[in-house]
Amino acid sequence: MGFNKDTKLEENINDAFRIRNLNNHKIIDFYREKIFVSNSLLLLKICLMALAIVSLVKVSYISKIRINRLQEINNAYLYEKEKFTNLSNRFDDLFSLNGEQRFMKDQYQMISRDILRVIWR
Repeated sequence: MGFNKDTKLEENINDAFRIRNLNNHKIIDFYREKIFVSNSLLLLKICLMALAIVSLVKVSYISKIRINRLQEINNAYLYEKEKFTNLSNRFDDLFSLNGEQRFMKDQYQMISRDILRVIWR
């Protein structure tokens, strides 16, 4: 008996290895693609998180500036309101009983003694 090579068997073995090899390449390509997509999504998430953090910092800084401005405006308003209240009380006192005398006393304190005053009656 001789050693016969069956070409059909050899082709079947080569085809089986080729199919296995092709399947391995498909599996490797699938995993490579999966890893690439996962890494891309991770990078996208990191970029969006950084964008959100930067936006939050900017918004908080602008809010702090606006709050400081509003506090300054509120303080100026309260100062002017108090000043207006004092002036309106003094004006009301002018028309109250003996208000003219009080007005003259205030004027007497404001005007020095060597200036001539004219009082109209």
